[in-house]
Amino acid sequence: MRTLIKDIINKEGESVELIGWVDARRDHGKLIFIDLRDRSGITQIVFLPKPEELHSQANKLRTEWVIKLTGKVNKRPENMINKDIETGEFEIQTENLEIINEAETLPISIDTDGYEIGENARMKYRYLDLRRKRLQNNIRMRAKIEKYIRNFLIDKDFVEIETPIISKSTPEGARDYLVPSRLEPGNFYALPQSPQQYKQLLMVAGFERYFQFPRCFRDEDTRGDRQPEFTQLDLEMSFTNQEEILNLIEELYLGIIKTLYPNKKLKLDSNGRIPRMTHRDAMEKYQSDKPDVRDNKEDLNELAFLFVVDFPMFEWKETEKRWDAVHHPFTKPRVNNTEEFWNEFKKDPSKILADQYDFVLNGYEIGGGSIRTHDPKLLQAVFESMGNKTEEVQDKFGHILEAFKYGVPPHGGIAPGIDRLVMILQNEPNIREVIAFPKTGDGRDLMMQAPSEVSEEQLKELNIKVIK
Repeated sequence: MRTLIKDIINKEGESVELIGWVDARRDHGKLIFIDLRDRSGITQIVFLPKPEELHSQANKLRTEWVIKLTGKVNKRPENMINKDIETGEFEIQTENLEIINEAETLPISIDTDGYEIGENARMKYRYLDLRRKRLQNNIRMRAKIEKYIRNFLIDKDFVEIETPIISKSTPEGARDYLVPSRLEPGNFYALPQSPQQYKQLLMVAGFERYFQFPRCFRDEDTRGDRQPEFTQLDLEMSFTNQEEILNLIEELYLGIIKTLYPNKKLKLDSNGRIPRMTHRDAMEKYQSDKPDVRDNKEDLNELAFLFVVDFPMFEWKETEKRWDAVHHPFTKPRVNNTEEFWNEFKKDPSKILADQYDFVLNGYEIGGGSIRTHDPKLLQAVFESMGNKTEEVQDKFGHILEAFKYGVPPHGGIAPGIDRLVMILQNEPNIREVIAFPKTGDGRDLMMQAPSEVSEEQLKELNIKVIK
């Protein structure tokens, strides 16, 4: 039965079976030493000159070969202990060796942190890039963060619910990825920019507390800290308010840091809370709605969370000559009813505040949310104020306006990004360092060679012609 490398420290004098990769090889006279690596750690393996057949077999071993061996767990001599690894007091004296798979010379080095290697090579051979210790740690810490979040929210009576990946194309601020329908030629699905409408419909459905870790898709132009697809923590609550949502997020994220990153230094207010700042104050003092309020911006282990509140509801789009929602049209403007909304909008749309809030960490926006408009008449008015005709609103959002006729509770939520959070906590320069299989900066998958052409037969099935 296989033993994980990390467990050999409890098996001194026993014979164990280990399986993993050859991490390194050293020859000392007739002795052959290899370092064996598995998911749990690394340990030293010794091959003695005899039996000769085993020694001859070991002589073939090269780095990254996959092997299985049995051997006795021995204590290393005092002067040979490696204090840098957990198993450094022990070594395995090999009794039997099986070569499972050989490996060619790797096209990229994996024994460094990898920063010195060009992005194209790392992305092309990502399955090798991921073997390096730094990336293994990033992905494993990401999993621990998501586990902490999941357990925290389930304990708070949230229900984890998956929402559809292919849905309707609706204007939500970014360009959709479109998916052609084979069964309805000329019609398209869209990949979700977020589960915004579905999570609100789950509130109509009476779940009251929902969350998931959805994949979100936005066909945006190249930006350094963006990916075509990304992951966020999405949550929504019924019968709630801004204070309850921000308090929940504060408890969750401070818990993440104190549990998983106890060596990080948190900058909090005098009451030990995440500070809050109005949008106006942030813009006047920092000329940014996501200010970095750390005391020492060179200190990578200092974390300065911030809630930015009291956003304006609308901003002017000069190129389109219309007012648009700063967050999204489902955000509730701070008015009591539709009549008051139109009166305020006619006076000055820029003065209308929204029940919107952003979550900021070290100068990055890591989340945004709002209390939603649950009055269908007010929601219709917001859409129309942004230049949408009544029939267009019905075509794009009629389903949610229809649902709101049947007893919709007041509700709100927030959607913090997972990728940026892990990037900051792991002291990484880019979100690509904390995503298992990211795209390049210009949105390509060099490993799978995507995007790529498809066959004429596939296009014909979809009734599509490509114009080059």
